[in-house]
Amino acid sequence: MPFIPHTEEEVVAMLGTIGASDINDLFDEIPRDLLIKDLDGVPDALNEMEIKRLMQDRAALDIGAKCFIGAGAYEHHIPAAVWDIATRGEFYSAYTPYQAEASQGTLQTIYEYQTMVTSLTGLDVSNASLYDGASGLAEAALMAVRANRKSKSRRVLLTAGVNHTYEKVACAIAGSQGLEFERMPLDIETGKSDVSVLDEQGDPPVAVVIQQPSFLGTYEDADAITNWAHANGALVIAVVNPVSLAVLKPPGQWGEAGADIAGGEGQPLGIPMSSGGPYFGIMTCKEKIVRQMPGRIVGRTTDLDGNPGFTLTLQAREQHIRRSKATSNICTNQGLMVTAATIHMSLLGLEGLAAVALRSQVQTAKLVDLLTSIDGVTAAFSTPHFHEAVIRLNQPVGPVLDALAEQDILGGYDLTTDFPELGNALLICATETKTDDDLESYVKALANVLAK
Repeated sequence: MPFIPHTEEEVVAMLGTIGASDINDLFDEIPRDLLIKDLDGVPDALNEMEIKRLMQDRAALDIGAKCFIGAGAYEHHIPAAVWDIATRGEFYSAYTPYQAEASQGTLQTIYEYQTMVTSLTGLDVSNASLYDGASGLAEAALMAVRANRKSKSRRVLLTAGVNHTYEKVACAIAGSQGLEFERMPLDIETGKSDVSVLDEQGDPPVAVVIQQPSFLGTYEDADAITNWAHANGALVIAVVNPVSLAVLKPPGQWGEAGADIAGGEGQPLGIPMSSGGPYFGIMTCKEKIVRQMPGRIVGRTTDLDGNPGFTLTLQAREQHIRRSKATSNICTNQGLMVTAATIHMSLLGLEGLAAVALRSQVQTAKLVDLLTSIDGVTAAFSTPHFHEAVIRLNQPVGPVLDALAEQDILGGYDLTTDFPELGNALLICATETKTDDDLESYVKALANVLAK
């Protein structure tokens, strides 16, 4: 969408009308000691032609690179029809549908999305999405505190395999509201949480977060941890990969009573990696706590003539703009991403999603077998994994990844910062988009790099 800036004459006229002498006067409430003097490293402004050339050159850097990173964003095949439909004008520029009588198409799309996501997670209600999976975890934690009023705790216990980026975002958003996030220790033999520490917790947490599959690709003992949490008065928050739910037990069936809230990143459902976004966050919950759910919820009803209709329900817009009194300050949904995801799930169906999940798992298993045949490469864990796995190298990971990148291979995610206890560990991922030839190319390149 084109951006047309104001002319200098228009700016002078505006300032004169409101009685300000300078644009900076509009921000005089900001303390002077917080203002920066300049932006080091930021180049001078470019014109439209130069910007277009810069972006084309930047995009060209990714062309032809084989991506084996994963770590929360996944390269899946997206049928051409998904974005051909999603970028039609009526979808592409649609805003949150406050005016139901004029927004039936958008509302029905969101309703269909909600229905599909609740089917995947095994829970009762879905919202119309959040900004992304990371902020979704923060919202889920705040929701758990509101819903679990019997608990006086502000502690949220994370399993060892929760995405570290998610934890950082949750601390930034919910930590300022008094929540404390603690992580269970990692069993370095299995790549799962060390559940033996659960009985040493002292005062129970208000909620327990279980990422399944874990960030390391392993499977947590979700049933046992869920039962422990409920027995100790804590709610259970699931962080899931929606593609995996086509083949794994949904969080609504974990343990004896199921998870209370489930969320995750919706990017695997038809959203391109796009150098980092935009993506969208999934959130579902049990019906009994739906009043504490942030964001939009679309419901289906009938009009006076008996015809089906759709409308925003349960929560008024004003509920989300009342500052500290609001259930949430999330005021809109990632509507375009949700539209694409709905089309994607409709095209693939449950069988198609399951085929993607299984093919991805098979290709990752092949990649692990091939890579561990190289001298200096070993599998970190012997336990089962989904479409991500951890390998160990006999030398520092960073320089190896740099050398692979020079050969247009994005070799994985360096775990040495997030999980230093694993040593020179590398998280690798192969989805259904990776052919056997792609796997062989990676193996040959890594063998050459390690040999040098």
